[in-house]
Amino acid sequence: MSRLLIDADFIVYKCCAACETEIDYGEDVIFVTSNFSDAYNAVKREIQQIQDVFGSFSKPILFFSDSKNFRKKISPDYKGHRNRKKPCGYKRVIRNLKIEYDVCIMPELEADDAMGIYATKLTGNIIVSPDKDMRQIPGKLYNLEDTTYITPEEGARWHLIQTLAGDQTDGYSGVPGIGVKRAETLFNKEGYSWQTVIKAFEDKGLTEEDALLNARLARILTIEDYDSKEKEPKLWTPEASYVIDDGTRLQDASY
Repeated sequence: MSRLLIDADFIVYKCCAACETEIDYGEDVIFVTSNFSDAYNAVKREIQQIQDVFGSFSKPILFFSDSKNFRKKISPDYKGHRNRKKPCGYKRVIRNLKIEYDVCIMPELEADDAMGIYATKLTGNIIVSPDKDMRQIPGKLYNLEDTTYITPEEGARWHLIQTLAGDQTDGYSGVPGIGVKRAETLFNKEGYSWQTVIKAFEDKGLTEEDALLNARLARILTIEDYDSKEKEPKLWTPEASYVIDDGTRLQDASY
């Protein structure tokens, strides 16, 4: 039976943060407290609301990011500005969710990657996430507002678009001066290919190595990007002739 693959990182963070209360004792003393039951029940309500949208699906799977991240090995600056501590009760809520729900945390992977791997290994499920990165993964995506079906070509195109546009919140810059709209315009003119990506980087005085770094940081893993035996990612490495077909397949991708 198809399942809902829920990005639970943001749900737990949001609910726990909303249940925090500051107590100001004056001078230099401020305590932050939280009511665990309120936070936990808020998370459960969010999950139930998602389930109610689809009704017939079996028990959802909740995905969380591991404390370690393989992208840090590629670029130590990846998400380097996100060093704020988790809200009160965050870890305890996850511990309790493991008792009531199926929870997935894969070593050194973000929740996005774990969902991408699961969704491409066992098709027919629905990814639930507001994160635009998940537009790379073929299949059904519910962004908490609408459900869309993403083809393999659309997913591959979005990966190249993100490679050029970068993502400042995640700490990789892409090509200076190019955002999503300009990237789409460029690809529509020059073609969705690795050579188009390289040229865009080189036109700004950057290198193919810079392009590959951004592509690897941007890529959300699929089952083809993961070594299940070694339990580690296979870094994305395109052939020079890598082109996204305008029909039903990808050409010349290797790992």
